[in-house]
Amino acid sequence: MANVRVRFCPSPTGNPHVGLVRTALFNWAFARHNEGTLVFRIEDTDAARDSEESYDQLLDSMRWLGFDWDEGPEIGGPHAPYRQSQRMDIYADVAAKLLDAGHAYRCYCSTEELDTRRDAARAAGKPSGYDGHCRDLSAGQKAAYEAEGRKPIVRFRMPDEAITFDDLVRGEITYLPENVPDYGIVRANGAPLYTLVNPVDDALMEITHVLRGEDLLSSTPRQIALYKALTELGIAKETPAFGHLPYVMGEGNKKLSKRDPESSLNLYRERGFLPEGLLNYLSLLGWSLAADRDIFSIDEMVAAFDVTDVNPNPARFDLKKCEAINADHIRMLDVKDFTERCAPWLRAPFAPWAPEDFDEAQWQAIAPHAQSRMKVLSEITDNVDFLFLPEPAVDEASWTKAMKEGSDALLRTAREKLEAADWTSPESLKEAVLAAGEEHGLKLGKAQAPVRVAVTGRTVGLPLFESLEILGKEKTLARVDAALERLAA
Repeated sequence: MANVRVRFCPSPTGNPHVGLVRTALFNWAFARHNEGTLVFRIEDTDAARDSEESYDQLLDSMRWLGFDWDEGPEIGGPHAPYRQSQRMDIYADVAAKLLDAGHAYRCYCSTEELDTRRDAARAAGKPSGYDGHCRDLSAGQKAAYEAEGRKPIVRFRMPDEAITFDDLVRGEITYLPENVPDYGIVRANGAPLYTLVNPVDDALMEITHVLRGEDLLSSTPRQIALYKALTELGIAKETPAFGHLPYVMGEGNKKLSKRDPESSLNLYRERGFLPEGLLNYLSLLGWSLAADRDIFSIDEMVAAFDVTDVNPNPARFDLKKCEAINADHIRMLDVKDFTERCAPWLRAPFAPWAPEDFDEAQWQAIAPHAQSRMKVLSEITDNVDFLFLPEPAVDEASWTKAMKEGSDALLRTAREKLEAADWTSPESLKEAVLAAGEEHGLKLGKAQAPVRVAVTGRTVGLPLFESLEILGKEKTLARVDAALERLAA
């Protein structure tokens, strides 16, 4: 596919949303698959909601996810600037040309008048969109409205004909003229609306494919009509192909919104999801590499991605599946990469131990055992804290569960056998606890539970006997002694 140009154009309002990330991913993968251009554009015309903090977060998130862009902020390009707040003169000029050519007109209707006419239309069983009241005002009517002090908005004049287009995801779609009334493109204060700035930027930046959320589908016939007008004026070269991506659904089969906790990209970064794990899962929300394969690399996705393969049906966000896929990607890392990615969670403010108590050799020894048991990187802190804290952080529920009647006797026996064991072999430590259990009529699973809680503070964790070997004989026996003292008390 020649000369593919796609765009990702978020608004800098609040934290990035996983649905937004999925849209960015599909656009990025489409551009890279077709050796095309990804334009990163910032839609920041809403001064009341946009912020520089959110703008910085957007750029940081794109970098963290591994999305590079060919034109946009910090890079520039032939269609700069790439922030809409810096392009206001362009929109004013285009609006003026649309007015002069008769593709747009000034509408003087007040909000109250519009509401009254809409209510009447609904009562009569008619479409309640704008009724074209100001479409063909005479010069005298316009002057009378202006004498009243009315400030007009600018409306685009929709054609009186059906609009049909071939959606890349959904196939052929037709909108009848009664369902797509004339619409506003400039506010009464002169500020351009999304309905103008978005297609104007796409036209001037020569975007060939618009891949965006299903929620914007109803605006597509308006934009196609505007594109035709822009082409007549020599502003646009062609109308792009449109593909509308399926909704991402949350709990209760409701569309995932920014208010849903699981929608925030920052949440996944803070929990320690890998970018490649998160992107692998998000790609499955509407697309798949193969019917029998859920785990793949981002390079494999790019090599195979075709937007026409996207399923138009809503996709449900499943956090447990997302975690499971991320766990697979953690296991796919080489150990060195894994240890480096865990680094933020091994120091303040996440780590509960003093920096001087952290032992690099112990960390390197335990890392391979931790890697195969984690869903997200933030779990590493609780998994290894027993190595670096002076005393284990005892989970009281785990203590109650493990320390049954007779646990003190079992611990004393286990201590004796551990003291005599070979501490260079996890198998020797296992045999010691197994033998202690046999003396008390317990299988290994029951026998090791009190030992694990005494040493690590929890009933679940990394492989016990490898953990004991890395912790060392002196600390292990001291912790068993401390547990016996607590049981005696």
